[in-house]
Amino acid sequence: MKIVLMFGTRPEIIKMAPIIDEVFKKSLKLILIQSGQHYDYEMSDQFFEDLKLPSPDYNLSVGSGKHGEQTGKMMERIEKVLIEEKPDVVLVHGDTNTALSGFLVASKLHVPVCHVEAGLRSYSNTTPEEINRKMIDVCCELYFAPTEESAINLSLEGVSREKIFITGNTIVDVCLRNRLKISKKQLNKNHELRNLINLDNIITLTIHRAENVDNKKSLNNIVDVLCEMEHANIIFPIHPRTKKALKRFDLYEKLFNLNHVHSINPLGYLDFLLLLSNSSLILTDSGGLQEEAIILNIPILTLRNNTDRPETVTAGGNILVGFQKEKILKLTNCILNNEDIANKMKNAKNPYGNGNSAEKIVDIILNSYENNELKIESVENIINNFTLKIVEVKENINVFDFEKKNNAKIRIVYDKNKSKFPINDLNLKNKFILYDQIG
Repeated sequence: MKIVLMFGTRPEIIKMAPIIDEVFKKSLKLILIQSGQHYDYEMSDQFFEDLKLPSPDYNLSVGSGKHGEQTGKMMERIEKVLIEEKPDVVLVHGDTNTALSGFLVASKLHVPVCHVEAGLRSYSNTTPEEINRKMIDVCCELYFAPTEESAINLSLEGVSREKIFITGNTIVDVCLRNRLKISKKQLNKNHELRNLINLDNIITLTIHRAENVDNKKSLNNIVDVLCEMEHANIIFPIHPRTKKALKRFDLYEKLFNLNHVHSINPLGYLDFLLLLSNSSLILTDSGGLQEEAIILNIPILTLRNNTDRPETVTAGGNILVGFQKEKILKLTNCILNNEDIANKMKNAKNPYGNGNSAEKIVDIILNSYENNELKIESVENIINNFTLKIVEVKENINVFDFEKKNNAKIRIVYDKNKSKFPINDLNLKNKFILYDQIG
């Protein structure tokens, strides 16, 4: 089996790293395509070094640009590679323009696409990430959902449950493997970080999302909040896009003339883990950092009004604060000064698995390939219609047997007002089910 694995941003490199390791362990043929969506050293190459990844087989060097322009360039260059390589399967991750481009090209070429970190939803179509992930989830062959909630999202949108697998999130694999590697010896390599890591009340800050940094009002509001956090030391690994926006809106000097705000260059992954591990609190608009915080037991305040990682909020490790100045300041003070509140957030249960997600994902792909389940072929039998029904099941029967008996495909199970994903052996007695009746 030949697998093409595609990435172009820092989060994709990080989260695909354990899958790359697992593919090599199983001696499968792997082709790595880097789009170049993040193209400078700190945002891409440094992560290959830290995570000990092989160099990409193809670097498309797309660079930045408007969404349509960037996606178009990627599709044109990806298509040439896939036609040449003729892979058996393509892996894409998350919600980036790289993932969308890879999905579209592979799907048009009838190459099976597997979506890692499928089913996340913020329910806000104002963000490019939400649009990308929803488009990718339209017609993949395998969906690797990090949680049951993500799997339910996919199922309710009509994805067949046989294609959905709850695998956990590979970020747990990455964090657990690399947390053991970090130590203060690394500080000898990063003098900038060495001078900051021993400060008290460290808050790690990251902001990069378009709705924050490209909006003068939002960015100005964030800067105003940071100005009042004199009781903390804010360490800010600044994203190139954010730096440009701060300068464009005449906010850069205002922020970095503050003694308690420390701007540093983007960090490599191990350095960043070290910074997080020494932080009392995280302020961010990042999706991935919401996951890393709860895995590493660090309280986090998310500078957004919604999240595609609601599990972290439900678990109690993450609080959505939007841009409400008083709320942000009040919660920051509480977490830094109230040990009970801080410990409650630190002890929130990680909802993303035990660190074996990559192994599960590769095993599922391999099993599907060996069972000839990844081929994209025309339907052989006549299917007149699908009728969507909801019923209460009275008999003692599980999901698999119900579907077989009734020629049905169950989308979701409702048990006492709680949604459940329809795994094969789930007993349906006295539960309501939403299912497609195949005519």
